[in-house]
Amino acid sequence: MRVLIVGAGIAGVAAARGFLAAGHEVTVLERSPALRETGCAIMIWPNGTTVLDDLGVRMDGAGQRLEAIEVRSSRGRPVMVMDFDRLTSELGAPVVSLPRRVLLDRLAEGLPQDIYHFGARVTGVHDDGRSVRVETEDGVRHTGDLLVGADGVNSQVRTALFGSRPARPTGTATWQGLIKAPFDPGARALLFLGPQGDFGMNPSGDGTVQWLIDFRLRPGDGRERRDVALAALRRRYGSWGSPVPELLEALSEDDIGLFPHRRHRAPLRWRRGRGVLIGDAVHAMPPMLAQGAGQGLEDVSALLRALSAAWPDLAGALATYERSRRRQATLASLLATQAVATGGPRAALTQNEWALRGAVAVPGGLGTAMLRRLIRGVSTRL
Repeated sequence: MRVLIVGAGIAGVAAARGFLAAGHEVTVLERSPALRETGCAIMIWPNGTTVLDDLGVRMDGAGQRLEAIEVRSSRGRPVMVMDFDRLTSELGAPVVSLPRRVLLDRLAEGLPQDIYHFGARVTGVHDDGRSVRVETEDGVRHTGDLLVGADGVNSQVRTALFGSRPARPTGTATWQGLIKAPFDPGARALLFLGPQGDFGMNPSGDGTVQWLIDFRLRPGDGRERRDVALAALRRRYGSWGSPVPELLEALSEDDIGLFPHRRHRAPLRWRRGRGVLIGDAVHAMPPMLAQGAGQGLEDVSALLRALSAAWPDLAGALATYERSRRRQATLASLLATQAVATGGPRAALTQNEWALRGAVAVPGGLGTAMLRRLIRGVSTRL
C-alpha cells in the first residue's frame, strides 16, 4: 500500500516507522525545511512508552526514566508522592521525560531519508475513491492509497477533509523551558501547587530539567519583553519552596517561552474516504495530563493494528481505528480541559488539597492508584 503521511512530528514519524515495518511504501510530506529540532522536553507515560517499544524504538540513554513525582504545596510542604516505579511494574512500561528532539531522532533512526519531502506545504487533497492525491505548494502531486494527516493543531489535512475547524484558546498557558539544572535533578519530578498556578520540574536526562508553569492568561501576558516577563516570574514565584527560587535565578531571558493552550473538541469522525487523522490534527488538547505525544502514539498503534487485521478492507480498517480510539482520546481531552477549567493539574489528580494530603496515608499510595486508573482509561494499547 502507498501511504502518504502529512507531518513529520512525533505522530507522523512514528506512523512512518510503523508502516515501513509493515512493508508499505511511505512518503512523508513536511512543510518545514527539516525535522524540527525545536521544543522543550515531553513526558511519555507507560501507554506511550509501550507503543515506542512495539515500534522497536531504541530508548536506552534517552532522557530520564522517572521514579516518582512529588507533589508539594507552594511553600514546599509535601502533599503526595506518586510512585512511578510501582506504576512501571504494574503497567509493564516506564515513565520517561526527554527532549522532544531526542524522541524525534530515536523515532527517525534507521528510516530511509528519501521518504521525506521537506518544504512541502499541502495546498490540496483529492480523493476519487480509487486513490488519494495530495498537491503541494511547489506544484508537485503525490498519489497514494491512504492519506494520514499528522500535521498538528493547524492541520491542512483536517481542513481538506472536514472544513476549517480551528482549535480554540482555553484561556490558559504555560511558561516553560529546558535548562541545565542548577541542582542535582535526580530522577523524581516535582509539582508545586499554588494560587498563582502550578510549577513543575521534570528531570530530562544529562543533568537537564524541564521547568513549566501552568497559569491563567491575563491581559498583556506574553506581549511583554522577555526580561520583563522573567522579572515578573521571579516576583510571582520566587518565594515558593525550594528549588523553585534556585531554578528561577538560574534562568536567562533565552530560557523562557510562552505556550498558549488550544484545544480541538475531538470530532465524531476522524476519517473520510481514504483520509484519516492522528495526533494533534484530530484531538489537540492542553498539556495538563502530559498525554499529547502519548495519545498520538496510541493513534499510530491503533491504526496499524486495525489495518493489519482488516487489510485489504481499507474502509473497514479506518472505521475500526476510529471506534477504537475515539472514547479514549475524548476522555483525555476532557480531563485535560477540566484541569484547565478547575485550576490546573491538581484537578487531574483530585479536587482539593485536603484529599491530596490524605493520599499519602493510604497504603500503596492512592495517588499512584489514581494515576494508574487514569492512564488505563485513556489508553487503547494497555
